[in-house]
Amino acid sequence: MTILIRPLRRSDETEWRRLWTGYLDFYETSVAEEVYRTTFARLNSGGDGEFRGLIAEWDGKPVGLTHFLYHRHCWSVANVCYLQDLYADPDSRGKGVGRALIEAVHAQAKADDIHSVYWMTNRDNETARLLYDRLAKVTPFIKYVKAI
Repeated sequence: MTILIRPLRRSDETEWRRLWTGYLDFYETSVAEEVYRTTFARLNSGGDGEFRGLIAEWDGKPVGLTHFLYHRHCWSVANVCYLQDLYADPDSRGKGVGRALIEAVHAQAKADDIHSVYWMTNRDNETARLLYDRLAKVTPFIKYVKAI
């Protein structure tokens, strides 16, 4: 069995919703139906500055997803890539799905002349961090959010 990573398609909406709901549940949060609809439309728009989505398939069944965005950066002339969401079904974890998704984002960014991919995770997400520590360098930055 092999992992296939491919772009998100409009026909993936049901499975995408299932996977993204699993991701949101993992982080003990939820979003309104309007956010589901808007996010899926944005992921499929192909517009400049919009998020892109990838699906991981295992034996033809969607088992993971990632969302990523290219954006400008004040410390570089080149754009950077923010990998915002990464999720693998619990039954597929430990089988290379997360690694394959990260590597696919990295390969796409490289093909698009992007020189840096970054992401964040919860400091308590120890299992994922074992993978992340092998693939990238952890930074000392801490994220702050102030609601408006």
